[in-house]
Amino acid sequence: MALSDQDSAMMHALLSRLSSARAHLSAFPANAEANVAPIFAIAIIPVAGLMGAAVDYSRANSIKAAMQAAADATALDLVHNAFSRPTGNVSETAVKVFNASFSRREVAQVSAQSASNGVVTINATTQMATEFMGIMGVSTMTIGSRAVAMKVPGDGLGCVLALNRMNSGAVTAQGGTVANMIGCSIYDNSRNSTAMTVAGSARVSARSVSVSGGMSGNTGVTTTHGVRTNQEPIPDPYEKLQIPVYSGCDHHNFQSKKKITIDPGVYCGGLKFNAQDEVTFNPGVYIIDRGDFTVNGGAILKGTGVTIIFTSSTGSNWPTVTINGGATIDLRPASTGTYAGVLMFGDRDIPVGTIFKFNGGATQYLGGAVYFPTGEIEFAGGAGTSTNCTQLIGDTVNFTGNSGVAIDCAGYGVKPFSTTNVRLVS
Repeated sequence: MALSDQDSAMMHALLSRLSSARAHLSAFPANAEANVAPIFAIAIIPVAGLMGAAVDYSRANSIKAAMQAAADATALDLVHNAFSRPTGNVSETAVKVFNASFSRREVAQVSAQSASNGVVTINATTQMATEFMGIMGVSTMTIGSRAVAMKVPGDGLGCVLALNRMNSGAVTAQGGTVANMIGCSIYDNSRNSTAMTVAGSARVSARSVSVSGGMSGNTGVTTTHGVRTNQEPIPDPYEKLQIPVYSGCDHHNFQSKKKITIDPGVYCGGLKFNAQDEVTFNPGVYIIDRGDFTVNGGAILKGTGVTIIFTSSTGSNWPTVTINGGATIDLRPASTGTYAGVLMFGDRDIPVGTIFKFNGGATQYLGGAVYFPTGEIEFAGGAGTSTNCTQLIGDTVNFTGNSGVAIDCAGYGVKPFSTTNVRLVS
């Protein structure tokens, strides 16, 4: 790795000085035997200087290479971790990280700058004492390195996210499951060694798979952009979403009757839809306060601009979801407003591990985000629909049958998610 322009200029000046010295030596009489010894003694000085300069120059390059590697590592580390560390002087942190990476005996001076957009700049300098070039008047050389790193947003093509940080099988496919993530990726935040499990004859295809821990049964996984383990967890894209303030009940233990259109409101005790029911949801927010959301085979549900929220005003009898095989579902969220892109949202106080079953099968299409941050999402459906936008975000996600999930979400208002990359940009 080349030295700085200043150091290169100094080397050229030194070589010029040595060349001049050789020229002056040519003035001595070549045929004077008595002059041979002093001429040789004088001539050896520039030769030794040139050899010494090469040694010092090589050592300086080696130090600079080590400094550059340490500066690169420091910049990447600070961008990765600066926002998770306690606030403090970024330069102090940079010095600690740099010194842990820079093993040379020379002590460098390190400084760092952190921009508000997440860009981190590392500058490192040191003074190297020369061992040979001192005879030509150059006693030290200044060596410098610079590194700039920043976060680069990912592709936003995540369609499955398990938020659990420790469970085995936080994302699971088992039995004869065939789950196709059409043009989108699976993310699993669990650090367990078997965080994602594909068992039996199950098959999962995706654009990519990113797991914070490890995988079991990855021979059943097919991707176009690879499987990555031991990755950093990604943030919950809907972590700021809140349950709306409401009071009272508009309906109690609601059951539909054949063909009906229903309106937004508070449904206490749940909603139940039976075979042969054909239900249209008018646009708006539907709050299920306790009870269950049950859809039996043969029922037809449709609606656009819909958000269904699951909560409990008493802190007990938390609602769940059960969509059985043979149900025909086509529900889609609003594209604007507080709950833009969110079709279903489960209260964060719902006990961890509560099961939400979406087993409607081929004719089940749930548009937008199905978001149960503490729930176990059990999913089998969509394979026979023109599905184009579904996000499954839960504490855990379990594929139990043939499924189709896609993330062509233009116009849906969902929040994209994917791994944020950290790159050196200078």
